[in-house]
Amino acid sequence: MLRHGERAYYSAARLHYRRDRSVKARLASLLARQERMYGHISLLLESVQSKIKPEGFLLLSFFLLAAGSAGGGLLFLSFKGSLLSGAMGGLIPYVFLRSLLLHRQMQARMDFLPAVELFYQCYMITGERQIRRALQRVVEEQRLLGPMQPVFEQLYRNLSVRGDDEASLRVFASSLGHMWGDYLVEILRIALVEGNPVSENLRELVGDMRKSRRIAEQERHKLLEIRIANFTPILFLAVFMGINIRYNADNSYRYYLQDAAGRDMLLNALLLIFMSFLMGLWLSRKKM
Repeated sequence: MLRHGERAYYSAARLHYRRDRSVKARLASLLARQERMYGHISLLLESVQSKIKPEGFLLLSFFLLAAGSAGGGLLFLSFKGSLLSGAMGGLIPYVFLRSLLLHRQMQARMDFLPAVELFYQCYMITGERQIRRALQRVVEEQRLLGPMQPVFEQLYRNLSVRGDDEASLRVFASSLGHMWGDYLVEILRIALVEGNPVSENLRELVGDMRKSRRIAEQERHKLLEIRIANFTPILFLAVFMGINIRYNADNSYRYYLQDAAGRDMLLNALLLIFMSFLMGLWLSRKKM
């Protein structure tokens, strides 16, 4: 016979075992073995300051992959439709995360120069050696424009609490996502690791950014053109199908949904639109 304390112990052990065998625990264990993928997803989620954990992100992707496969199979009635719909559905969370990060990077780029100028001023005031004190002053003054305030707040919080300066700088660089941000990260890395004054480096960075302001304006216009071009295929497809449905609804229904060739055409169109959106994201990253 087990005593009362022993029964409680074994009961707690069984509950703990069941929790460890849950789907979430298995996903966490799987991601832990895939260090590169886990680190990449964690970096993206932290860069957009999302509260979602990598396990939840992966679970959502698997759910959309299964839903896309089932929906594609029912709609297109083919293995190709099920496979491609599942692949596109599973990639939707990652594409959305990339798009959100790109949008924030573009906003942060517009206000990056004033932020660096303010940081340079605070760094000079604090004695040219205290990077953390300069960041604290920048955050507390609440003078940063647009999305730069939460980005610098995140950097200061990570450097103060996280205990891993390199990981904190990687998140900061990912949040900025452009060449000037990488230069600032290198300057901060030198100051944090070697403890050398970097006032001259910051002064040169500010000067170079002021000189290239016109080029930066042109690059922003190119990025805007790329983003507009991403959505034009969707508009053309909607207009084309809308005209056909408007003037001949019965034939359009039979061709687009009942005929195998029509369903295959719709699937190819959706695939090309999805691929063009991915290409637009890739080109935008290159332009950053």
